[in-house]
Amino acid sequence: MRVFVAGGTGVLGRRLVPRLVERGHRVTATTTGAARLELLERLGADGVVMDGLDAVSVGEAVAQARPEVIVHQMTAISAAHAGKADMKHMDRWFATTNRLRTEGTDHLLAAADAAGVAHVVAQGYGAWNGIRRGGWVKTEQDPLDPMTGTAAEPGMAAIAHVEDVVVEAGGAVLRYGWFYGPGATADLAEPVRKRQFPVVGGGAGHCSWVHLDDAADATVLAVEQNARGVFNIADDEPAPASEWLPHLAECAGAKRPLKVPAWLARPLAGDVAVTMMTEGRGFSNAKARRELGWEPAHPSWRQGFREELA
Repeated sequence: MRVFVAGGTGVLGRRLVPRLVERGHRVTATTTGAARLELLERLGADGVVMDGLDAVSVGEAVAQARPEVIVHQMTAISAAHAGKADMKHMDRWFATTNRLRTEGTDHLLAAADAAGVAHVVAQGYGAWNGIRRGGWVKTEQDPLDPMTGTAAEPGMAAIAHVEDVVVEAGGAVLRYGWFYGPGATADLAEPVRKRQFPVVGGGAGHCSWVHLDDAADATVLAVEQNARGVFNIADDEPAPASEWLPHLAECAGAKRPLKVPAWLARPLAGDVAVTMMTEGRGFSNAKARRELGWEPAHPSWRQGFREELA
């Protein structure tokens, strides 16, 4: 098929594009600057510079590529785009990404409609942000937590927008867990080694992880199977912070993480970090396994962290 990957040079796009090419698809992938066109060429794609926040730019890029499927992977979370990670001020850190998930999604869907593209697969998020009621592990039937009144509220609203409009258009939204793997693990390990990532409270909050290669494989399946609806793309082991964070530290050769009470962490790290570490909900991958036939090569972060940080 002809596949249009919006956001082809991102941390997931760089794993996804060559997989699509290897499967025989003709891939057009976008980047925000001409300097990365060479990278897309090396990955096997036809590269195009596109501004995801400009409706004309998006419309022209899609019309020229004439794709049969659009894959929406546009974000601006990297340090180059958004600066240092800052959960305390997540509204500022994710400001451009939130626009890409609202305005950018709308531009892509309008371009798809104009060009007669029948299928869209979009990036969602499902790591620790399941609704905070009931059990620790959520399915696709459970809503995401709106994080009302916190710095994460605009980001959660943007993710909800992606799910609403893409599913309504007959597409698929993949709720990826917290990424690790090439291009992502180092950013996780650095603050852990500096002991800047403590266990907050009892660390009961759960999180779901996914290796970037497994996320890319799931995306290929969603493209090829014309998947529709919402899918949780995470490994087999949602786990509390009290388990995954010390293991990550051990694999990174770091000292055991500090333990900080919630009352002290809140003014330092913000409400979002405290919620994630103490009340977060992880996600079940049963639907993706059952309906997409997806089998993660890294079924547990336990082995995955060790392999990535060896």
